[in-house]
Parts: sequence; C-alpha cells; structure tokens
Amino acid sequence: MTEPQITIVGGGVAGLCLAAELAERGVSLRIFDRYGRPAEHGCSWWAGGMLAPFCESEAAEEPVVRLGQEAAGWWQRHNVNVQRNGSLVLALSRDGGELDRFARRTDQHEWVDADDVAALEADLAGRARRGLFFPTEAHLSPRDALACLVGELESRNITIETADGLDFPDNDNQAALPTEVRKIDCRGLSASDAMHDLRGVKGEMLVIRSADIRLSRPVRLLHPRIPIYLVPRGDGVFMLGATQIESGNRHAASVRSVLELLSAAYALHPAFGEAEILEIGVDARPAFPDNLPRIRRRGDRLYVNGLFRHGFLLAPAMARMAADYLLSGQIPEVMDENLN
Repeated sequence: MTEPQITIVGGGVAGLCLAAELAERGVSLRIFDRYGRPAEHGCSWWAGGMLAPFCESEAAEEPVVRLGQEAAGWWQRHNVNVQRNGSLVLALSRDGGELDRFARRTDQHEWVDADDVAALEADLAGRARRGLFFPTEAHLSPRDALACLVGELESRNITIETADGLDFPDNDNQAALPTEVRKIDCRGLSASDAMHDLRGVKGEMLVIRSADIRLSRPVRLLHPRIPIYLVPRGDGVFMLGATQIESGNRHAASVRSVLELLSAAYALHPAFGEAEILEIGVDARPAFPDNLPRIRRRGDRLYVNGLFRHGFLLAPAMARMAADYLLSGQIPEVMDENLN
C-alpha cells in the first residue's frame, strides 16, 4: 500500500496555503489547477494583500478579526516578505463622520492629527486633518507571496498540474489519512457547482504607477459610497481598489467603477491624476451568505471556501484548521457540520 496522498484542486491562495501547511507536516500531495501555476487570473492574483484584521472589523465578524491575526506570522514563516508598517485610515474633511464611525467600529488604533499623518507619510502632508493609525497591521505583495509558496512546494517536488483534478480516479492501493479524505476542493467561486449557497461578490481594482507619490503602508480613504485603499508595491506602483458589488461577473470592469476609484485616488492626492494605469482587474470573490468562510465535508471530499475579501488574511488559519482536521480529526470552528 502506498503512503497517504491528498489531492488539492485549486491553486489560488486557499489551495496553496493548505498545500504548504500539509507539505510541511509531511503529507504527500498532488495539486491541480485549470490554469496551472498562478497567473493573471483569479481573486488571489488581484488581491490587495492587506493583513489588516482590525481595519476589517469595521464590517467583518469576530472570527475574521481573531483568525486574521495569525496571518502575518504564518506568511513570514513561509519566507514571504511581510511589511509590518501598520495601516492608515483617512477621510476628507467633508467625510469626517465616516472616520468617526470607523473608529467606533474598530479597535487597536490611535488617533493621529495632521502632523502625525505627515510624519507617517510625508507625501500626504496637508492632505488630512486627522486619521486612524493601526500600528500592528501589515501587508504583502500577493503575487510575490503566491510565487513564494509555489517555490516552496517545488523544492519538495510538488508541482501544480494543469487540469481540473476533481474527477481523477483515486489509486485503489492508496492509503487514506485518518479522516478518509482524499480530495480537497479549493476552487473558490468555481465550486458553486457543489455549494449552491456560494455567491460571487465582484471586485474591480487597478494597478497604477506614480513617480510623485511614495507610501510605506496601505492607506484607506473613507467615503460614504466607495471607500478605497492604496497598497504600495514598491517602485511607485500601487494597487488601487476596490469595489464590492453583488455579482458573479468576473470579466468586465465598468467605466463608472474605474472613474470612481481614480477620482477617489485623485482626491487623496492630485499627483495621482498623472499616474500611469498599468492594469485594470476584475474578479468575483467567493462568499457565503454571512461572508464567513466554511470547511465542509462530503464523503471523501473536503471543501475549503468562502474567504470573501479576506483571502490572504484568512487562508493561513483555514489551512491550519483543515490540516488539523485531516491529520488528527480536530473539528475546525468553521466546520459546517450540517452538510457533512
């Protein structure tokens, strides 16, 4: 009988984090993705990369905040460059009420005045009278992080095979893990064929470059209709996002959304009006009705899904819980027991 082997289907952040966690624990793996190695597709490719659990508490439930606090350390243990410079939340004068509301709904922040903002981000001097600074938060480059995980897996002779993988027959002589799970579905919204309560939440974002602005941390600009974030990628490149639209449309950014994102960036600093647009991206995030992630068991398959807008923030904790379940039977707190 051969050693136990798990097949993971889906090479986005959920699948790769789980693969890295299991490989580290000595599990034999095969990974399938319809596109092969991470490329210019999927929510993971277009993610902001903010490891900001306390900022997310403005709209997210308690598990997101608590589980998300594992993320920065997990990514660093896997040799990903994590920038621990905190998060800065600002609002234009006319939207000061939005900043007050954000402060009431979050914690682990410090109020900062105009001088503090200038000390944190010199290029934003004079752009905001006050703001909120979250000193313990962090960010990473999602594309670099994915490449880092792929490299780690390849160093263990685990490659991503270009195929769907769900219907591949199991080896009859293959030994099973204690839970008898053989396949793990991490396909994101594509798994809605098996999970009918999974919905898409459309996000549109842009990659821009400005030689005139430098930021050292993510900056969120609050607005009653379209709040934005700007995440520095280095060399004057920023990820600018993101809309949140109830739609499974994964292919078309609207003119209105792009205009609103760019207008908000211009309002933060007029120098962004001269920025170069490098990429316009769109995809649909997988989400359950309550926007919380799930681990589900059906026969010999495990489903890890519903990371919504928190992929890089929650994938490490989901990987840990799924691995604990597979290897020791420990029930994850996010297990949906009604659909085993």
